[in-house]
Amino acid sequence: MTLLPDNRTPGESRRVHIREVGPRDGFQNEPETIATPDKIRLIDALGRAGVTRIEVASFVRPDVIPQLSDGVEVLKGIDLPAGVERMVLVPNSKGLDNALKVRELFEDVALFVSASGTHNKKNINRTVEETMADVKVMGKRIVAEGLKFCAVIATSFGCPYEGKVPLDRVLGLAEEFAEAGATEIGFGDTTGMANPAYVSQFFTAALGRLPGVEVTAHFHNTRGQGLANAYAALEAGCTSFESSFGELGGCPVPAGSTGNIATEDLVGMFHEMGVDTGLDLDRVIEAARSAQGVLGRKLTSHSIVAGPVLWAPAAD
Repeated sequence: MTLLPDNRTPGESRRVHIREVGPRDGFQNEPETIATPDKIRLIDALGRAGVTRIEVASFVRPDVIPQLSDGVEVLKGIDLPAGVERMVLVPNSKGLDNALKVRELFEDVALFVSASGTHNKKNINRTVEETMADVKVMGKRIVAEGLKFCAVIATSFGCPYEGKVPLDRVLGLAEEFAEAGATEIGFGDTTGMANPAYVSQFFTAALGRLPGVEVTAHFHNTRGQGLANAYAALEAGCTSFESSFGELGGCPVPAGSTGNIATEDLVGMFHEMGVDTGLDLDRVIEAARSAQGVLGRKLTSHSIVAGPVLWAPAAD
């Protein structure tokens, strides 16, 4: 039987999975403190929009990212439909210790590293080797707790300090994560340096080298190529994506890194292509507009302004 790159048979419709990362990756870059009740209200709105995977909180030191210091309160306060996976990001073993104290509040744990040594050092003040040594220890604990172990590799498509990051280095780190027990591995275009041609090459190689692992694409729109890169990843066979409502987000280092691709823009593109996301686009846009109201400024998502495509009925 002939299979397409994403294991579909010819004529079979496409389905993708989207994780919403705005409540963690997006909120952490906001300069003004977002009130805990507002965070809870926005996350609940995303759940009502059909989002089944949400990155809710991070167990980093409160003095490092004060915006996320209420993570446990948020986890306790949200009211999501049954079956929604709640993810937390953990930077190190100390963070995992704190997370496991409230283990009943989430299903997924994400560990991360930068493929670039310089970015990893500036971001979490550790070498890549030190980080991966801790990953191997933490991975065993996550799996033993019956939690889903997800991995994130930042600067997978280029580093603002080191330039090009060899594909083999990135996929080598991914294989280390898989050996440590990760069942999903996300590749981050942390500062928006990817282009569609390289994305196609990258995901073709990643899917070939990581059989049995869910391969996830995470693009930023720093240079306006986010949706084009998502399309290239889709055509290469990737069916798992991360995005942020309202195009919230960025990267703490370096300055100038803008947000993730907007969930509503990504969903709108997929729906117009006939790709099923399981999300209610109108409700995602409504949640993004609510976030805009909470923040008191215009967000950069296109769909917030234009709304979904409305096709006039065909004339008789």
